[in-house]
Order: sequence, then structure tokens, then C-alpha cells
Amino acid sequence: MSGSPGEEAFMRLHRNYSNRSKFLKMRTRSILAAVLLALFMSPSCGSGKPPVFLKKPFSASTNIPGKEYPKINPDLSVTCRVEAPDAISVELDLCNKVYPMVQIDEGVWEVTSDPQVPGFHYYFINVDGVRVSDPSSRLFYGCGLMASGIEIPEAGVDFYIEKEVPHGEVRMQRYWSGLTQTWRICYVYIPAAYDKNPETRYPVLYLQHGGGEDETGWANQGKLDNIMDNLIASGEAVPMIIVMDRGSAILANSVDSERSRNIFDFSAFEKVVVEELVPMIDAGYRTLADRNNRAIAGLSLGGFQSWSIGLSHQDLFSYIGGFSGAGMDPSPEKYPVSLNEQMNLLYISIGTDEPEQMYAGVKAFHDMLENKGVRHLYYESEGTGHEWLTWRRSLRQFAALLFR
Repeated sequence: MSGSPGEEAFMRLHRNYSNRSKFLKMRTRSILAAVLLALFMSPSCGSGKPPVFLKKPFSASTNIPGKEYPKINPDLSVTCRVEAPDAISVELDLCNKVYPMVQIDEGVWEVTSDPQVPGFHYYFINVDGVRVSDPSSRLFYGCGLMASGIEIPEAGVDFYIEKEVPHGEVRMQRYWSGLTQTWRICYVYIPAAYDKNPETRYPVLYLQHGGGEDETGWANQGKLDNIMDNLIASGEAVPMIIVMDRGSAILANSVDSERSRNIFDFSAFEKVVVEELVPMIDAGYRTLADRNNRAIAGLSLGGFQSWSIGLSHQDLFSYIGGFSGAGMDPSPEKYPVSLNEQMNLLYISIGTDEPEQMYAGVKAFHDMLENKGVRHLYYESEGTGHEWLTWRRSLRQFAALLFR
């Protein structure tokens, strides 16, 4: 592997067994405020200096086939071109910065952005003050809507790039929820050997998306299938099934007032996971159906969900991970040292360039666990913000630690 900042940061893994006498006290609302900030703003982009390794501009891999623009330039700036013949004003909105576009031909508008950091970024086109998607880009569900997205390549890093290795599948699974009286959809990653070895059973990771995204996020923006195919092929990860469900639910008997609960009350979703999703997966797939072969993790809001559900149902899960999100309630008494014996792995990660409150909240939660003597793994993704490169790196690391 390369010696890039991202790869070096990947190796910065800390085991935390300390018994320090002083611990940081932190109120719950400080972490909740941090998450709210991250959820309701555009995903943050890292501020690290992008590497220069491209020799000429090329069309983004996230473009619709046959579309030349957007183009990524050697300095990792992005040149965007759109046709809007009747527009008065057109802008590119990329990584929290708006770039006015210039009409270079009749009805054709163009602009080149600042150099961008590697990873996946949502972006929009503003036409006369109206935010729209770029018709040349594939669409991804993020920021609470279908958005354009662009993949900025990372020099020398290929753990999430498709390789010539055995490939698993991501399958769409419909199931009826009696709790919500609706059909639900989850996506299930099946390792490459699943259909070839009909007698083999597999451990399961339940993996959640973040706020403003849905069950398609990990498969599309997250490149989960490439990450897992590569890890399994290299022997770095145990072959496993991964289940990605929508992280929200409304019980069928809910009254209208209950439908407007705040996003941190996911008790209905918890019931769906425990009473319907896990049993459905165990019945329909060849799983190893016990707590030592079951993990739950997620990013941002999904990280809070995973820590809450996992700790509340230790009979079901023995591995818990939170990427840019962890314990909902940071009160030390909620995390006894007995977790060291009960859990196989507790994992927390954060990007070094995340919004200040988000970084501070997750770091404080890590410090509290460390000072309590609760064993866990803590990872900081160097130079990345509240974005998919942070979470891809985290998944790569977390998945390699599971079911050993």
C-alpha cells in the first residue's frame, strides 16, 4: 500500500485500556448538538492539500455514460459545464462553496472549482436561484434528496476500487413489516463464495446509513461491495453477510403526534431491527445466528443508532461500531467496565476535519470510555470531514476486525 496520508492514518489504531483517575464529564446535549449540526448542513469536505498525480483532465467516474463533464483536472479541481439557454444566472455548489458559472457559448455555462480533496462529494447546480441536479451526473440519495455526486480519486489508494478479485453481490430484499404494516426494503451484501458453497454459514454485520441518506448509501456512495470484495480476497476480512436497512420506521399504531418525533427517537426502528429484520435475515440466509457472529455499526446518525441498539441488545450483538457517531448518552455510568467481558469489540472513528462540535463530541466520548477503562478501538481519519471517505476508511478497518 502507498504511504499517502490516508493510508498512514488508517494504521493509527489505538487500544484503550487505561485506568486514569480523572474522566471528562459531558452532557448529552453537547453530543446531540454536534450531530444535529452535521446532519442539517451539507456534508463537510476535508481541508487536506490534495495530491497532484493526474497528467491530464478526465471525465468523472460518476458521470452518466457518454457525458464528458464534469471533468477532474490534474490539480483535482473540477470543471463543470451545463446547458441552460434561458438562464440568467448559473452556479456550481460544491463542498460548501458556490462558484458563479460563466456563459462560454450560447446557452453553455462553465466554471472550474478550487482543488478538491479526494473522496465522494455531493454537489448541485443553482439555476436562477433554484437548486437542481446536474443532468450529466448520476444521482445519489443524500442531503435528504436525490443529488449529483462526484468521485475525486485518491493517489495510490485502491481499497475501494474494483479489482480483478471474486465479486460478491448486493441484493435487494423486500420484507413485510407487521410492526409498520408496510413493505420495507433492505440491501444485502453476499460474499463471492456464498452460492458456490451451499453448506457454509456466515456471520452478519448490520450496517446503517446516516441522516439524510438511505439504505442505498453504503452500496452506492460507500462502495461497500468493492471494499468487502477486496478485503475478503486478500484474507484481511472474514467472509460475511452485510445488511443495510432504512434507519427509520413508524409503527402502525402510532398517532400523528408520534410521527413527528425528533430523529434521535428511533425506538420504532429498534423494534423493527430486533423483532423483524434480524429474524428475517436468519431465516432467509445461511447465517451464524448467535451474538458472537453478529455485529452492528453505522455512520453519523447510524452510529448513534448502532451503539444504542447494540448495547440494549447484547444478547444479539457482540460487536458495535460508530463512524462519526457513537454513544447517544455519554454519561459514564452507562458504560460499565463489565463491557470488557461482554463485548468482543467496541469501535469509534472520526475524521480530523469534521465540524468542530462533531469532532469534539466523538473525541470526548472516546476520552470518557478510556478514562473509565472500557476497552475500545478509536481511529481518526486524517484530513477527511463528515463524508464518505471517512466512512469508507472506517468500514475497511472495522470489517477487518470482525468475527476473528
